[in-house]
Amino acid sequence: MNPLDPFDSNIQLLQKVLDLRSTNQRIIATNIANAETPGFARKVFTFEEQLQNAITAKPGTLATTHSKHISTAPTSVSSVTGRVDEVEDKTGIGDENGVSVDMEMVALSENELLYETAAQLLNKKFTLLKYMIQEGK
Repeated sequence: MNPLDPFDSNIQLLQKVLDLRSTNQRIIATNIANAETPGFARKVFTFEEQLQNAITAKPGTLATTHSKHISTAPTSVSSVTGRVDEVEDKTGIGDENGVSVDMEMVALSENELLYETAAQLLNKKFTLLKYMIQEGK
């Protein structure tokens, strides 16, 4: 850890993960709330691949300078926004709503567990910073 930059890249990464997990939580909750709504298309939020690409991005990677440029990949963790996709109904029930409350509850539990893990890691980083500020006392 660089003492001159206490908020290192790991803290920024964990903050971003918490933001993205929070967004995922809202989307899953929306799916559950609309489980009985005819015609509602289930939504899935993905960000893991974008985040992985941002973490492994090398300096000199092409950046977009205009809104109409096609981005190749996020060049920094802060630029990762995730992606929301609609999932086509394949249940065949006829109401064109493919939301399974059981599957959404599993996704909700997984997301919550990963959120808590990131929050605990961030808490450990801040505890370490506090220890350093107090000169190990």
